[in-house]
Amino acid sequence: MCLAIPGKVLSLDGEVARVSINGVICEAGLALAEKIAVGDFVIVHAGFILQKLSSEEAAEELEAIRAALVDPEEA
Repeated sequence: MCLAIPGKVLSLDGEVARVSINGVICEAGLALAEKIAVGDFVIVHAGFILQKLSSEEAAEELEAIRAALVDPEEA
């Protein structure tokens, strides 16, 4: 199974972006996406930014991921 996770671009350095994903900072390549800027919400998969998202889309995606990780017996 593959998972692409939304995050927010914090900084850019050449072909690499620093991205905050739910508070965790990681680096992601820019080779697969176009016109990414600091402050953009993006989808990250396998260490690369795939595309931009709106802040609403990013929030919805994170909530869906959180919901999928909850054990129904503990909810």
